[in-house]
Amino acid sequence: MSISNRMSEVIPQAVIDDVITKLTDCRTALEPYVMGLTEEERQTLFKMGDKTVATVQKVQSYIITNPELMPTYMNKVEFAKDVTVVTQLTPLQNMAYQLASDLDDTRMLAGSEALAEALIYYGSVKEAAKRGIPQAKPIYEELKERFTRRGTPKE
Repeated sequence: MSISNRMSEVIPQAVIDDVITKLTDCRTALEPYVMGLTEEERQTLFKMGDKTVATVQKVQSYIITNPELMPTYMNKVEFAKDVTVVTQLTPLQNMAYQLASDLDDTRMLAGSEALAEALIYYGSVKEAAKRGIPQAKPIYEELKERFTRRGTPKE
């Protein structure tokens, strides 16, 4: 079995430490301005996508050019703040999603390659234990629980 080894670089610990520091700095800088939501809150809020961003920005421009049409109970200042925050955070969120996706893909690839190699070692230990090689038996006994295939439970 030929194993493609696409992930062959180890990320230097200094790079990991630097990124952790920078991400922590980013989180700390934004902490006073970001909010967490409960799952229930996430479900009940209006969702703003690409089309609705454009719509809200269009409404903002109409409020500026036609303020007489704005109802008195609408808070123009808070509306403008909300639009600004969406505009500010969108590029940050896009970068964060891209980074998270790249991290996930790289971790998945490295994990897949590591598991494939671990399976090769396990197969060798299993064969050695089967042939009666003494030092292989305790290794096999410990690893077999981790490498046992678990089928989907039947209903």
